[in-house]
Amino acid sequence: MKKPFFSGVCTALVTPFLDGHVNYPMMEVLLRRQMDAGIPAVVICGTTGESPTLSDEEKLELFRRCKAFAGKDCMIIAGTGSNSTEHTIALSKAAQDQGVDGLLIVSPYYNKATPAGLTAHYRVIANSVDIPIIAYNVPSRTGVDIPVSVYKELSAIENIAGIKEASSDICKITRIRHLCGDDFSIWSGNDEQAVPVISLGGAGIISVLSNIFPTEMQAMVLAAIAGDFDTAAELQAHFLPLTDLLFSEVNPIPVKAAMKYIGYDCGNCRMPLTPLSAELAKKLKAILT
Repeated sequence: MKKPFFSGVCTALVTPFLDGHVNYPMMEVLLRRQMDAGIPAVVICGTTGESPTLSDEEKLELFRRCKAFAGKDCMIIAGTGSNSTEHTIALSKAAQDQGVDGLLIVSPYYNKATPAGLTAHYRVIANSVDIPIIAYNVPSRTGVDIPVSVYKELSAIENIAGIKEASSDICKITRIRHLCGDDFSIWSGNDEQAVPVISLGGAGIISVLSNIFPTEMQAMVLAAIAGDFDTAAELQAHFLPLTDLLFSEVNPIPVKAAMKYIGYDCGNCRMPLTPLSAELAKKLKAILT
């Protein structure tokens, strides 16, 4: 059986901005905080990192700087997916050249590929790089829910390590595990489902909440992986009200506001995302307090 690419918590890091530009010194502060909490991997330039509004040049500079800073102490997973197979291949190759440890590749959005198209998309990308790939299923954003039959095809490709599953269909986790076997890892893409997914054989979570509470999220997930579901379930329930607030407006609007409230000013999101509403800001400050 293959060893999972990583297990535990992988934080989908926010991208800090200052005066409209990427705030690279703050990015190092955020990364150091994750490393000090024992987080084994982070995603750079994922959805939470505002990948749609980052240029390829900014992404590659982030990949390079983050990997140089983290060294071997934390895996850097680069978000390189797009709805263009050709563009994804080019950015994935360039990210590999920057030394990243793996790639997170969202399924093509807007143009809505068929199952055959999804399989072909991931296959040709996997054949173009030599590092592990995590496919990313988030139908609420892409308009397509990757079917389990496609996962079965992808599980046979050596460097496709598994799936970040954010469909919210908990029954699908069982179907994936049954059809694809233990070598195809499943990471929850939803903070509120981390413990249930692990209980069904998941390897951990790619998390938004761990931007704010990396130590606590790692404790929850490691407890679940160890089979201590009493502890894990208690922590899952404890953080549920905050998790709900973090997704009351479009991610990453709330989590960037939350980072500022706890002392890490990462700036506002780039347009078209706007600052957090006053009503939600009041609730978020109260719960964090």
